[in-house]
Amino acid sequence: MATRTGSRDRATAPVRLDPDLTPPPAFSARHRGDHGSTVFRVLDQLTGAAADLLSLAVPVDCVCCGAEDRALCIRCDRHIRRLTAAPFRAESGAPALMDVAGTVLLPVVAAGVYREELAQALLSFKRHGQHQLKRSLGRALGGAVRAATEGSGEFLLVPVPTSTRAYLNRGFSPVHLLLRGAAGRLPGLDVADVLTKARGAGLQLPGGQKGLGRGARAQRVRGSMRVRRRVRSIVAGHPCIIVDDVLTTGATLAEAARALHAAGAQVAGAVVLAATRPPDADAGTAAPAQARGSCHDLEKNKPGKDE
Repeated sequence: MATRTGSRDRATAPVRLDPDLTPPPAFSARHRGDHGSTVFRVLDQLTGAAADLLSLAVPVDCVCCGAEDRALCIRCDRHIRRLTAAPFRAESGAPALMDVAGTVLLPVVAAGVYREELAQALLSFKRHGQHQLKRSLGRALGGAVRAATEGSGEFLLVPVPTSTRAYLNRGFSPVHLLLRGAAGRLPGLDVADVLTKARGAGLQLPGGQKGLGRGARAQRVRGSMRVRRRVRSIVAGHPCIIVDDVLTTGATLAEAARALHAAGAQVAGAVVLAATRPPDADAGTAAPAQARGSCHDLEKNKPGKDE
């Protein structure tokens, strides 16, 4: 009987598996969400679920790496987060925003450098109407706005207007759509859509600004914007932050600042999603916005001077 019992015990004893041949048990990944509010977290989850359902009905590929099922895969979205994790001051890389003595004419905070996944996503967003990207790109733009304003709600966000020709070609204004994507991350900041293209501006120079030098860009945009008369009272006497998608020479931002100054606004600075080159490109580094001062700090010490 003892022998039988020992055999039965050995038969029912748990079998020890080789840990090298046995995969670890699956567990749910944990990460910190973007929002502290439960409502916003639920909305994010619903948005992701809707995107998954849409991908089943209309198959898409990632605009960056070509992976299937989403316009921006999780891996590339993570790379965009990394590229825009540290907004930096970028005006020193834009000749139109600095005078010959090196004085800053208009401070600019950029979410990231125009390269890699950020450049690919922004290009697809603007040229190919990939509206699904507004959530990821808007999140990056919202981070740059927060860095520029340091949480102050006294600023008005003024988007740079798109030309009529570009609007007809695309069917939307990229900057306005990006601000919608960032709206939930900009509490207390109002958007003042007061700038418009001046009548007849830019018709003498067909084509876009890509490939144009500093002088040609400045010539193209000079006098191209104005503040609509009916809404001048919205910005008159108020501190404003200009918002654009890409910073190159700074000619567009300088023209927007000129138009706002003419309407009596106090232009504190600008925010862009991407800068074509960091301010210290030769050294390969870009100083964070917090390290070099936000637009709010510089506005206090900037000489009063209309552009």
